[in-house]
Amino acid sequence: MHVELHPKFADTHAGQTAKALTSACVHCGFCLATCPTYLDSRDERDSPRGRIYLIKNLLETGEAGSQTQLHLDRCLTCRSCETTCPSDMQYGELVDIGRGLMEQAAPRPLASKIQRRLLRLTLSRPQLLTWSLVVAQFLRPLLPARLRQAVPLRQVQKALPAGQRARKMLVLEGCVQRAATPNTNVAARRVLDRLGISLIVAPKAGCCGAVNYHLAAHADGLNNMRRNIDAWWPHLHDGAEAIISSASGCGAMLVDYGRLLADDPHYADKAKRVSQLSRDIGEILMDEDLTKLTVDTQVGKVAIHSPCTLQHALQQPDLIRTLLGRAGFDIATTTEKLLCCGSAGTYSILQSTISEKLREKALHALTHDQPAVIATANVGCQLHLQAAAGVPVMHWIELLDT
Repeated sequence: MHVELHPKFADTHAGQTAKALTSACVHCGFCLATCPTYLDSRDERDSPRGRIYLIKNLLETGEAGSQTQLHLDRCLTCRSCETTCPSDMQYGELVDIGRGLMEQAAPRPLASKIQRRLLRLTLSRPQLLTWSLVVAQFLRPLLPARLRQAVPLRQVQKALPAGQRARKMLVLEGCVQRAATPNTNVAARRVLDRLGISLIVAPKAGCCGAVNYHLAAHADGLNNMRRNIDAWWPHLHDGAEAIISSASGCGAMLVDYGRLLADDPHYADKAKRVSQLSRDIGEILMDEDLTKLTVDTQVGKVAIHSPCTLQHALQQPDLIRTLLGRAGFDIATTTEKLLCCGSAGTYSILQSTISEKLREKALHALTHDQPAVIATANVGCQLHLQAAAGVPVMHWIELLDT
């Protein structure tokens, strides 16, 4: 797809990058069959190909309106289209650039700006999010049914392992996960401790940057990344083997640090190293001897939900199924190949109608075989599914922590 850049973009890094990315699209339309929003609306503008055309028009004319913004906002950034694209189109990178340009081309109404700002301020600050959640949990019995379902129950945190192992890895605790499902990271520490690995928390590390960056606050997202690199670097220098994330959404962001900070002379090399050392916790366990773990597998059938970030960004679609199968769990069958559940970061808040439709489809597929539990790898998907599942939804690492 050829692009003639408008003069306002011709000499910009964003414009040149977007032009190069757009040129990879060959109009084949393979992406339509795997795009959840297109399958829901059958509107070409809600497909990857359609959104690429909308971004192309912005790049060539220098202008775009609310309709272009609407259809870019409706994109889940699930990146399923990348997995099916025969031209290796890097759509996720392009849509992030397009959204950033749209904030300048079509300023949002004040109410929308305030909503997005509040989401960024709250979700990227673990302490603020924790206190907000405590208040919501206290008021939970008084809330309307729909809101009550969206507020997770408070978890009683399990005991952390004592002592330190010879092998050490850093762990990104996350924001929502640290506040809403703290036992996920506790389980990660306990399981790896039994395998001779200690997880280290760098106190000054915080949000991975995904919330800010994907809501087009690119400068704030990059600052989140720089702060984490500064917090982790002394530990990497002292021999930490890897940087572990148990939330695949955060993990997908970590592996992009090198690309996103490639033009920063102070952080480019460090960011590249961080990306190289970033691993989902499942990738670590794939290389370990799971027979060292004593696991209670008598929990009934386990339905596997593989988040989009694990499938398409990290390219590990079978990771959970493989690990839990090796551990001896009874894996439930699903009715179809799962597309996005509709969580997608802040999407379930900003695009709730579409999000709930996608959740209904996902749960129909996941519960076909009447599982006792649904296991996922991302906290956003976990909370989104749990609000309507009718069966427990948990991070898969908790199944190994028995």
